[in-house]
Order: sequence, then structure tokens, then C-alpha cells
Amino acid sequence: MTSRPRWVRCSPTKVPLTVTGDAASSTDPATWSTYTKARRSTAGVGLGFVLGDGIGCIDLDDCLIDGEPVPWARDILVSNPDTFVEVSRSGRGLHIFGLLPEQPGRRIRDGRSIEVYSTSRYIAVTGNRHGTAPVTLAPLVVP
Repeated sequence: MTSRPRWVRCSPTKVPLTVTGDAASSTDPATWSTYTKARRSTAGVGLGFVLGDGIGCIDLDDCLIDGEPVPWARDILVSNPDTFVEVSRSGRGLHIFGLLPEQPGRRIRDGRSIEVYSTSRYIAVTGNRHGTAPVTLAPLVVP
């Protein structure tokens, strides 16, 4: 992910920002930056990655209790053992990043809180790796 110029900064309310602090867009590459420039910027409160170009994310909300995944989240993690997983900014969710063709986003609300995106969205990135997750990307197995 760090080799792709799809980086933005995040406002405290998770609005994407350019490295200069202006409004960014998850659909306008002119507002994105390299990882190095985004990392060096002091705009906002952190980094964000714009999904697309073959990279997607399974976003699991409210799935950690005392740092441990609840059963439904554990099942999704077991299905995606070879790709990068980080703890979200809230500390209660997980982002599973991996290879995923661009497709419409999906939300699953059936007692689980799952979102799957692969284009036109950005994810606030913490870099706080979950457990022993690898630092590489692999094809995602979507629930």
C-alpha cells in the first residue's frame, strides 16, 4: 500500500484531507498523495488510504472485546490469514486490507457490522497491526 499514491490525511471526524489540509476526495486522484508526503504532513490527525486499484478492505466494527475478536470476526480473520489486518482508530474494530477487484460496496448488518469496499472510499489507517497479521496483501475472502 505504501508504494501507491493513494494516501490522504484524516480530520478528527474522519473527513479526508489533502496533505495541505484542504478537502480531499476519495474519487479525485489529484487530492491524493504519496505515503511519504502524507506521513510527513501535520494536517488532520492521521493517515487514510483511498481504496481501489485492486486494493479493498473488509471493515469490521465493534468486533473486539478486550482486544480479542468476537466469534463472527474470528471466522472472517480465519478466512483471511495471509493479509494485513489493523485495529481501527476506535480500538474496537478491525480493517482487513487485501486484494479485491473493484465492485460496489456492501454493508452487512445481521448482528454483525461489516462493510466491504474496494473503490471510491477511503479508510482511516492506524498502522496498528492486529496480532501477528502479515504486512503483505493477499486476495480477500469476503463474507
